[in-house]
Amino acid sequence: MSKSKVARGLLLTFVLTLVLSGCGGAKQNQETGSEGDSATDTAGKKVTINMMHLWPAGSSAQQNKLVSQIIADYQQEHPNVTIKQEVLENEQYKNKLKVLSASNELPDVGITWAAGFMEPYVKGGLFAPLDDLLTGEPLKDKFVSGTTEAYSMDNKTYALPIELNISPIYYNKEIFAKYKLEVPGTYEEFKQVVQTLSGNGVAPIALGNKDRWTGSLWYMYLADRVAGGDTLKQAVSGSGSFDDPGLVQAASEVQTLVDMNAFNKGFNGLSNDEGKAEFMNEKAAMYLMGTWELPNFTTNPDIPQAFKDKVGFFKFPTVDGGKGNANSWVGGPGVGLFVSQDSKVQAEAKAFVEYFVSKWGEQSVTTAGVIPATKVDTTKNELPQLYVDLLNELNNASSITLFADVQMKPNAAQVHLDMIQALFGKAATPEQFAAKHKEAVEKGN
Repeated sequence: MSKSKVARGLLLTFVLTLVLSGCGGAKQNQETGSEGDSATDTAGKKVTINMMHLWPAGSSAQQNKLVSQIIADYQQEHPNVTIKQEVLENEQYKNKLKVLSASNELPDVGITWAAGFMEPYVKGGLFAPLDDLLTGEPLKDKFVSGTTEAYSMDNKTYALPIELNISPIYYNKEIFAKYKLEVPGTYEEFKQVVQTLSGNGVAPIALGNKDRWTGSLWYMYLADRVAGGDTLKQAVSGSGSFDDPGLVQAASEVQTLVDMNAFNKGFNGLSNDEGKAEFMNEKAAMYLMGTWELPNFTTNPDIPQAFKDKVGFFKFPTVDGGKGNANSWVGGPGVGLFVSQDSKVQAEAKAFVEYFVSKWGEQSVTTAGVIPATKVDTTKNELPQLYVDLLNELNNASSITLFADVQMKPNAAQVHLDMIQALFGKAATPEQFAAKHKEAVEKGN
């Protein structure tokens, strides 16, 4: 893949336009003080910190490598501290987090998403405030504007974001060239690409919709492009409604794509990793996903360079007569790190989180190929062109709409995900899809 220097560092000055609706452990052996304790480990005392995360060595190789390296470095610098990892796939992680929260046995350090996902954990008193980590070195003024705010409730910050994402449509340039296809700028052109690929026996789009949030990306982009981001925002918050004609049309367009055989066979029964494999194995031509996948297309040494060289991206196309624009993205702050309020090693856990976020910001760009939530000057680094181009797109974004299931309150988010799968499976009409969402949002939980 061609490489070039980033023209400017990751010093974003715009405030991300996040569409927020109201805006994924065992007992420890060492007691520490309360929330106000200094975020430094007590020298000499043996401490074990349990960390649960969602970067398995198989599907997230570069992130896994980086986490393990940061932990190894921290343990070397703090020989009295042992950090135990528990690693789960995305959906397994979310499910276990719910189970552990019910029994008040969260890990000392874990991964969370922002906004609505985080809300029940915060209201339940399960996450410790981390504002003290934002006021001193090494993290003071280091976060990109708009990222920590997504993890704040009642003027307190309950997790520190480590990623910043937008969601492009990745595509296989070789497959496109084989069928003389151009990158589509409009949705009608996109459907022509789908029709050509499907007509030639090639799966146009890789999708694993068993996880459901993957299909939500398609609905969200169509909703944005047809009805506009404000309409979607108002529907999610309850000040508008999902039965808005533009939002119903977006749901209808999802089923139009299904009818066109736009997605790989069996997509509704496949996990995201299984769906992604269709793209990675060059059986599908396109794959819509967040920039957390960049390592697989740039830095992961286990992925053949010949395949990496074939991967390009394009913005979700505009819809003729629609209210959205091509520089509006679905994405936002990625996952963040929390510390359990009831951790018996809370001060030590906070010290580790402080160290982890700082090191992740410094190393994630070159080691993992991830766009961090902290400001990083990348002008001196040689980086893959795909990374450079997507970083520039993020810098130039007109708005970034946070993932719908993250925005929504837990019960409404569950309805959204269930109805996404029903919509893609044609088990619900666009009108039923809208009605169920309206009902869930009105319940307000």
